[in-house]
Amino acid sequence: MPKPIDLAPKNNNMDKRLQAFKHLLDIMDELRAKCPWDKEQTLESLRYLTIEETYELSEAILDHDLTEIKKELGDLMLHLVFYAKIGEEHGAFNITDVLETISEKLIYRHPHIFGETKVQNAEEVKDNWEKLKLKGGNKSVLEGVPLALPPLVKAYRMQEKARGVGFDWEQPEQVWQKVIEELNELKSEVDNNAGKEKVESELGDLLFALVNYARFLNINPEDALERTNKKFKSRFQYLEKNAREIGKSLHEMSLDEMDHFWEEAKKKE
Repeated sequence: MPKPIDLAPKNNNMDKRLQAFKHLLDIMDELRAKCPWDKEQTLESLRYLTIEETYELSEAILDHDLTEIKKELGDLMLHLVFYAKIGEEHGAFNITDVLETISEKLIYRHPHIFGETKVQNAEEVKDNWEKLKLKGGNKSVLEGVPLALPPLVKAYRMQEKARGVGFDWEQPEQVWQKVIEELNELKSEVDNNAGKEKVESELGDLLFALVNYARFLNINPEDALERTNKKFKSRFQYLEKNAREIGKSLHEMSLDEMDHFWEEAKKKE
């Protein structure tokens, strides 16, 4: 049986947390009742804004900007409260239901904390999660991967899910050989002037294999690619800045000239 959990406030710090959360809920009630913009919002209209806020939080995390992370967490918290308020208006659920549901799930998914299950490490915890999800009614371990996820993130999450039930490579070297195999197959299709569909398929296989290899290196490929995006942006903007300073547009510069400033940018990093 799960261990009983005492949720009663134990100190002033806990009181402040509850008061701060109540304050946000009260503000949400006021906004929904009186603000023209807030009154118009729906679950659907908020969806895209929430996705935007999530990416802004992700960027702040990659920048290790704790002040910005705090701000973005606040924005996301507002969205969560907003959704709960709309759910309450529809008579479907309220913030209490939301919190109680996630609390029940956390207790169920952590029998090594709230029950008698023993685990040795984080990997065993993740394995237990997948087993519990199947016991909970999921027909496939991949059901927990949202269809709307960006493809790179989706590939990583599907591979993690499959690994949770033992479907995985044993060694990183095996995955690297798969990367080389897929790279050669892609090159062969390109050299043989295969149609776009075949080349696209092989490129997809290569990217999937690279995601798999990244996972074995304990590197999140989404984070790695985003850091490279930021690095490229910084270097390219340095190139643009220096082009303006010498009175040229990029179209007027040779590749050698552009490469000179590109290398300068790399050295400044």
